[in-house]
Amino acid sequence: MLLSRVLTSCRRLTTMRLQSPEFQALFTEGLQTLTGLFTQEKHELRIAGGAVRDLLLGKQPHDIDFATTATPEQMKDIFLKAGIRMINNKGEKHGTVTARINDQNFEVTTLRVDLKTDGRHAEVQFTTDWEQDAERRDLTINSMFLGFDGTLYDYFNGYEDLKKNCIRFVGDPAKRIKEDYLRILRYLRFFGKIADKAGVHSPATLDAIRDNASGLSGISGERIWVELKKILEGRHVTHLMQLIYELGVAPHVGLPEDGNLEEFARVCSQAEHLSPKPMTLLSALFSHPDIVQKLDLRLKISKEEKNLALFILKERRELRVDHTDREPLKPFQDYIIDSRESDIQKKVCELLKYQGEERLLKEMESWTLPRFPISGHDLRRLGISSGKEIGRILLELRQQWKESGYRCDKEELLNSIQGKGS
Repeated sequence: MLLSRVLTSCRRLTTMRLQSPEFQALFTEGLQTLTGLFTQEKHELRIAGGAVRDLLLGKQPHDIDFATTATPEQMKDIFLKAGIRMINNKGEKHGTVTARINDQNFEVTTLRVDLKTDGRHAEVQFTTDWEQDAERRDLTINSMFLGFDGTLYDYFNGYEDLKKNCIRFVGDPAKRIKEDYLRILRYLRFFGKIADKAGVHSPATLDAIRDNASGLSGISGERIWVELKKILEGRHVTHLMQLIYELGVAPHVGLPEDGNLEEFARVCSQAEHLSPKPMTLLSALFSHPDIVQKLDLRLKISKEEKNLALFILKERRELRVDHTDREPLKPFQDYIIDSRESDIQKKVCELLKYQGEERLLKEMESWTLPRFPISGHDLRRLGISSGKEIGRILLELRQQWKESGYRCDKEELLNSIQGKGS
């Protein structure tokens, strides 16, 4: 990445020049069409927010947001004249217009200021002032813009904070949080993503979170769960969960007030390099299935996530590895064989992550579920007609097959029962 300082100018603006392979890779035919249209109509257009942050980190951004001085009406006029289709008009009242160009979606938002907020929604006014738009954003590292000549526009020292792995609100933390209480979780999420050391927070930020934690009660469960999952997938997870409890955030986001932080820390340490699912880690906090039901009511978790949590709570003490056994994976394999759930092997893998069993996890991930070679039809061909008797014999044969390590074939199993049903 080539990034050189060009100038430091009026007010707080720092301008720098970025030229990197990741930045150059953005210039698809669709993007060039988009920039050409805005240049032709003399409206400024820049890359905004998270994509700028990722590019400065040398990462290829997955989603790119654009900001412009053009109003939504002016944008619609530009796209209509060019014969470009617009999709998803739900964002127009907040200034966002999405254009479809060469099979790419381009989400462009008018610069704006928040006139009034209730901690969830904002009443906005459009502006042409880039600094005003930057000032309403949450964190300094998310408040930068990037021009298409590579010029970085940084009003709040976001790039310096990024280089120092520092997560900081734009301006007053309490003010930013009151504009959208979800920013509490966004702060914690980006701390886990960017900060290189746990525990380095400004006292003002922690005070603002503590004082405003109750505001999260009014945020939808779906939005909270999106942020919580990203926190659980990041770094410093144990530290951040401790903060969530210490600062009084937990009860407002659906977590149990008496969450088992000791168990959580142990599981996070054991599973650190095993890529556990967020719910696998979160299950460590829970002591009873009722907690999972309450979590579901608050966060609207998926059926798969709910079932995983209930499975881990039920089996984490019973289905464990016996390292003195020559075949320590066998109980887990038998459990899968006996289960009728289609995704049970994936759940067992998550349980092994929870228990920190890295070697056995690799074995389980590569294990192919064997097929029991006997059916009721095979027994009927031997003259066994009673359904009850067929069921009993199938259970016996299945147990025999499991005890053989799933190695007995059909012939061996059938030979073992010759004459039993006649």
